[in-house]
Amino acid sequence: MTSVEGEPPRALLAGASRRWVRLLPWGVAFVLSVALLPTTLQVLTADYGLNGGIASVLAVAQAAPLLLAVVRPLPAWCVVFAADVAGALALLTVDFEERLLWPFPPMEIVGYLGLCLALGLRERRRTLLLVWLATAGANTGLGFVAPHGTSAMEVLLTLLSGVALLLAAALRERYEAQRRLTEQETISEAERGRRTLLEERARIARELHDVVAHHMSVITVQADTAAYRLDGLPPDVREEFTSIAATARESLGEMRRLLGVLRDEEARGELAPQPGLTRIGQLVEAMVRAGTPVEFTPCDAAVPEAVGLSAYRIVQEALANVVRHAPGAPTRVSVSSVSESVAEDGAWLTVLVVNGPPPEPPAAPLEEGGTGHGLVGMRERVRLADGTLDTGPLPDGGFRVAARLPLTERNLT
Repeated sequence: MTSVEGEPPRALLAGASRRWVRLLPWGVAFVLSVALLPTTLQVLTADYGLNGGIASVLAVAQAAPLLLAVVRPLPAWCVVFAADVAGALALLTVDFEERLLWPFPPMEIVGYLGLCLALGLRERRRTLLLVWLATAGANTGLGFVAPHGTSAMEVLLTLLSGVALLLAAALRERYEAQRRLTEQETISEAERGRRTLLEERARIARELHDVVAHHMSVITVQADTAAYRLDGLPPDVREEFTSIAATARESLGEMRRLLGVLRDEEARGELAPQPGLTRIGQLVEAMVRAGTPVEFTPCDAAVPEAVGLSAYRIVQEALANVVRHAPGAPTRVSVSSVSESVAEDGAWLTVLVVNGPPPEPPAAPLEEGGTGHGLVGMRERVRLADGTLDTGPLPDGGFRVAARLPLTERNLT
């Protein structure tokens, strides 16, 4: 509701999502201006006996700025406040009945309260306090020159304006608090997604480091032992093998230093080989023991270690999602390969995990908010492998995860 410094002032409630709420301040200001302008003129001339010309000027000065209050309530208050005080002083020049309100007639109180509501929706607490003190000061000062003596009705505007300012300020602060909360929730959700993605990338990098480190170690050992395993090698060939081994050791050391920062305290003790296609059967057996019927179609083809690791993690995350969101649902896991001679676009490994609806829909997911990386991790693994991923709900209430991972360099070009 507040306007930012340096930007053009916005209308009150301009940030509301509903159109009728955005138009509400303009409608109220228009109705007040149209209603109070002739009413003020009539009351000042007919009831109070004020001169018609002076009454016209006062009516315009007290009613017209209400339209300005929709965009600039503080300048509008300055004009209306000055006009109200001037009108009270002008009424001292005429003889009016004691029953009539003074210093501020009823129509002026109505317009002033509408103005106070606009101020409360836009200005800060300090400004609102100064406005109320100015109102109270004007009432107190005019009370000393009251034509018919002081009465409790003379403090009516002070009390009502304070209530209006306080109410509008409370509404504004509540709106601002809700807006900031919504923004914070949006930022937190975006940060959570970003953190999940970074964690999954770090996890993939650690696993790929282990895979590549194994192959580099094999290259080093083969190059170092070539002179002993192969007889009659020329000196230049021996130097070439020695250079290959040194370069492999140097590359391995650089990679370890580069990715060492990704190792946390828990990961330092991970010495077991990274899982692959042969370990998927163990996942399926664990699911069956946990009470989830799983039909598994394995793949006996030899695949690159990194591709097998990605396939294993995809199946692992997919089965974990079944446990979280559809416990007990019948599930089918299939891992198959298409050879380069059969597929026109090269050799591929296809991973398919399909589950049906759960026997009894759970009241809520077993893990609120998700503790794993789920679909984010799957997409990141498939993206790094330059493969494809298709996920989504099925018409019967189940869910499908289908990934294609390239097995040959031809797929990556």
